[in-house]
Amino acid sequence: MAIIVNLDVMMAKRKMSLNELSEKVGLTLSNLSILKTGKAKAIRFSTLESICDVLDCQPGDILEYVKDK
Repeated sequence: MAIIVNLDVMMAKRKMSLNELSEKVGLTLSNLSILKTGKAKAIRFSTLESICDVLDCQPGDILEYVKDK
C-alpha cells in the first residue's frame, strides 16, 4: 500500500500506550490497532483530528505517501 501509517512512531515519541491513546481519543483498542498496523481501509477526518489533538501533531506526522516503484 502506498499510504504508510506512522501512528506507532508518534505514540513512541509521545511515550503514549495504545490503551492511553484509546481512552483519550474515544476509540476501541481494536480499531486503533487496525489503524496502527496499517490494515485500515479508511479513517474519518474527525478521528484523525482527535488523534492529532491528543498526540499534538499534524496529519502528515501520522500518514505518509510512498510512491510505488
